[in-house]
Formats: sequence, C-alpha cells, structure tokens
Amino acid sequence: MGGKVAVLIPCYNEAITIQKVVEDFKEALPEADIYVYDNNSTDGTAEVAKAAGAIVRKEPQQGKGNVMRSMFRHIEADCYLMVDGDDTYPAVHAKEMVDMVLNQNMDLVIGDRLSSTYFTENKRPFHNMGNVLVRWLINRLFKSDIKDIMTGYRCMSYAFVKNYPITSKGFEIETEMTIHALDKKYHIAAIPVQYQDRPEGSVSKLNTYTDGLRVLKTIFLMVREYRPLLFFSLLSLLFLLIALVMFLPILVRYAQTGFVDRIPTLVVSGFALIVAVQSFFSGLILDVVAQKYRQVYQIGLNKTLAPRDRHKDGQDPS
Repeated sequence: MGGKVAVLIPCYNEAITIQKVVEDFKEALPEADIYVYDNNSTDGTAEVAKAAGAIVRKEPQQGKGNVMRSMFRHIEADCYLMVDGDDTYPAVHAKEMVDMVLNQNMDLVIGDRLSSTYFTENKRPFHNMGNVLVRWLINRLFKSDIKDIMTGYRCMSYAFVKNYPITSKGFEIETEMTIHALDKKYHIAAIPVQYQDRPEGSVSKLNTYTDGLRVLKTIFLMVREYRPLLFFSLLSLLFLLIALVMFLPILVRYAQTGFVDRIPTLVVSGFALIVAVQSFFSGLILDVVAQKYRQVYQIGLNKTLAPRDRHKDGQDPS
C-alpha cells in the first residue's frame, strides 16, 4: 500500500478475545506490524497476544489514554490503525481504512458503528443514549457532521499521530481525538463498520456513569480551550441575566418611590455585571490566542514528514 502500517491494540484483561483479534488483523493486513500494549492485565492477555504473533509491550499507567500516548510516542509508521482488543470491530474494513490514509490523503478515518449495527448489537441502552448525546453536542458545538464520535476503530496518518497532544487518561480519549481533528482542520472521513457485541465471558471495562461523566467533562474543558469566545460569551450571558434579574426590581422600586432600599442586592448585581463584562473580554482575548496557536500549529504540521518521506529526502527514518 506504499507505507509502513502499525495496528495498535490497547488491552486490559482481554485474554478471551485478543488471539482472534490479532489473527484477524494479521490476515487482513499481512504487511502490518501488530502491537498489543498490555495495561496491567491479570488474565494472561500479554502471553496470549504474544503467542498469536503480536508485538507485546507493557504500559504501567492505567487508562486507555495513557496507553495511546505511549503508542503514539514510541511507534513509527506511515499509517496507524487503532482498534479495541474485545473483538467488537471486524478486520474486514481494515484495508479500506488504511488505503484512505496512505493513498487518499486522509488524516483520520473513523469506523462508524452508529450508522450500521451498533444500536441492535449493543445491549446497554445508556451507552446508546450517551453516544447519541455526545455526537449531538460535538456536531452542534463544532459545526460538523461526524457520525460516530466515540468509536474505538480509527485509522490515522503519521502527521496526525505525531502532532496530537494527548491529555486524556481514560476512555474519553476518542472524544478528545475527534475534537482535536475538527479544530485543527484535518482531513476526516468515515466508513460504516459492522459492530458486534462482546462474546460471552468478555466484560466491558467502560463504566456507563463514571466514564460518561468524564466524557462530558472532556467536552466542557475542550470547548473552553478550543472555542473560548463561545464558552466565555455563554458565561458572560449567564452573569448578565443574573445581574438584570437582581437589578430590575430595584430599578422599578426606585422609579416608584425614589428610594433604593435593597443596597446589598444592588451591590451583588453590580459585581455580577462586572463578572459578565470580564468574561466576555476574556473570551475575546483567549479567542485571539487560540487562533494564533492554530496558525503556529499548522506551520509546525507542514514540517512533519512521514518515515517514508524522510527516507526519500535522505534523512534517517529512525
């Protein structure tokens, strides 16, 4: 396909399924290196993966985000295919996704579960609702049309991987990755993939409530970081409404009697108005900073060469 391919499989206690996942992707992408990063498994996942032919490495810091950070930092390839080790994503789509990165100039190819079998295969209704809610929020906030925000099946270019500053520790990594790609104007594509629920005996590590709250927290923080004018304008509007609600009765009373008899309320409304003004101008300033950072990021991105391109230029690909 014209470049080195690495399949990235983060794993925590997936001994039941990891052998099949490794074998399936070795068959679908025989030219690829299959990496399994074991995240403190206690069920022999690493041994099973190694026996199946994967390159096995350890990541002691718990959490999927921590595992992906190590993978992105240490593995060199022209194309990276990320997939979960729970056998929920079929390898049949792998070659098409890799081809879109290597030969069609895509930076992020998303394996879209929600447009195919996810809602019939997945037996956890709150997960279904959470996926729809997150998709709606991200698409509204970032003016996009991404069909599946939280899928664990993704294919990425060298430039995307090496210029992506992962800050998440856990399962919120997929949401963070999607927002980063949208904000930095990467070439994004999606293909529908057939999703199948975990086989019997395999247990999900995702907690519907705690991990769901982490995802919402991630969205909140990234809107503040990537869309500061929107974030602080909404905050400013909130405090402006508080100030008006507190001040208007005082104004009406003053118009009727000529007296101001609720001095503490007037003072608090004044402080709320000051906060509203400060929030708005903070948003303006931070928006300029964010725009400048995007420009600097794009300049740095233009200097990023994939291993095959460095080799062509006579540079050491290692």
